[in-house]
Amino acid sequence: MYTAFARVYDRLMDQVDYAAWAGYYQQLMEGAGIGPGKRCVECACGTGSITIPLRRAGYQMTGVDLSQDMLALAMEKAGAAGVNIPFVCQDMTKLQVPRRVECVLATCDGVNYLTGPEKAQAFFAAAFQALRPGGILIFDVSTPEKLQNTLGNNTLFSDDEEIAFIWRNAYQERTGCVQMNLSIFERQADGRYQRFEESQMQRAHSREELTLWLQQAGFEGITFYGRQRMSAPRPGDDRWHILARKAE
Repeated sequence: MYTAFARVYDRLMDQVDYAAWAGYYQQLMEGAGIGPGKRCVECACGTGSITIPLRRAGYQMTGVDLSQDMLALAMEKAGAAGVNIPFVCQDMTKLQVPRRVECVLATCDGVNYLTGPEKAQAFFAAAFQALRPGGILIFDVSTPEKLQNTLGNNTLFSDDEEIAFIWRNAYQERTGCVQMNLSIFERQADGRYQRFEESQMQRAHSREELTLWLQQAGFEGITFYGRQRMSAPRPGDDRWHILARKAE
């Protein structure tokens, strides 16, 4: 996953306001007593679009991702931004840190990509061990409603002149997973288009499942927020942000 896709990922996601996302996560962290200067690991950090602004805000960030290609781009972007961030190729379900941190983040659907319940449970357990007492885990997930209805069995299109895609989805009711198959067309210097394929899968984790798995890992103070709000989720929200704390 995310091999040829890595080089076009940021262009496909250029409509996402990552600065606002990073600002929201900073608000959540500061509200939980984790201010700039604290150590933080972002899992499934991708090309560093949230890691970098949080580092510039003063957090001691480390980025973790399973894709070496995405991490290579993240390092380039961090260098261009003038910030020093360690980026580590590591499976988030086996997260290990040399020194415990005050915050573990998993943004932009990272937990949705853990398609087996045992994988999500493994990540929560590893994050708990990586945290100092009093530390927090913050992550977001696309809601079951989004995966079932917005993505569902729908086909999405983009016909941008420089890069276009056909995005075919297949939702599996039994497993709660949506298979996403992308055909991406990237314009080359000579005007021709190169086509490549990308396949991904996400799982719709329920609120009840996430709460149970977090409690089993040892977390407390589990709080769900609606999309980039400091208030509880509302019907129709397509994203939840979840904060959980390791006891002092």
